[in-house]
Amino acid sequence: MLGAVFHQNARPRVPGKTETVNPALLNAVRYGIPAVLVIAGTIVSATGGAVGVAGGALFISAGSAVLLLNFLFRMGIEGDKARDREEEARVFFDEHGHWPDESPRAKD
Repeated sequence: MLGAVFHQNARPRVPGKTETVNPALLNAVRYGIPAVLVIAGTIVSATGGAVGVAGGALFISAGSAVLLLNFLFRMGIEGDKARDREEEARVFFDEHGHWPDESPRAKD
């Protein structure tokens, strides 16, 4: 029952249709947030004394972590795309009897 309520307002996904996102906004989130954190960490390290160095290191570490998480997430999505391509190739094989990158066999 809870699953039905949770997915009640979800939009249906259309196969083959991808939602477009503004590339400038995507890059601002992907690289801007880590850059702001690293710049803030550099400023805090340079102006804060001994405690500032530790605080700056935390900001720089957070920026590096966000950048790494972005990279790992994108790598995971590429794996999903590869599995989808493989599934499409299997469906093609089931329908036609040969793989998409092979020529059809001559019938005897």
